[in-house]
Amino acid sequence: LLGLCTLLLLAGMSKIDPALYEAARIDGAGPLREFFSITVPSLRQEIGVCVTVTVIAALASFDIIYIVTQGGPGNTTMVPGLEIYYQAFVERHVGVASALAVVLVVLVLVCVLPIQRLTREETP
Repeated sequence: LLGLCTLLLLAGMSKIDPALYEAARIDGAGPLREFFSITVPSLRQEIGVCVTVTVIAALASFDIIYIVTQGGPGNTTMVPGLEIYYQAFVERHVGVASALAVVLVVLVLVCVLPIQRLTREETP
């Protein structure tokens, strides 16, 4: 996931016109001002994709936690995906597991849709 985000951001930075940085330096902007006025706005869509993928991966994490801790000790490392698995296949509460899965989808949408709206490119 880190590699994907790094690759996206590097590809996005390569599309930024160097003349923008030169013009900012001529106008007296420092490195911090260049970063926040040129780099970040130019990478808005790439940052949106990275944040979206990271949020989805964080909310849907299952495999590593299941293999390493299986939700324990106690329930300290229990995540939604693992809880859905336990409800469906260990406790055999398929209805509860389905309801939790729907709630997880809604939670992902609640987190992702505002990010997508903020990073959408305005049409002139």
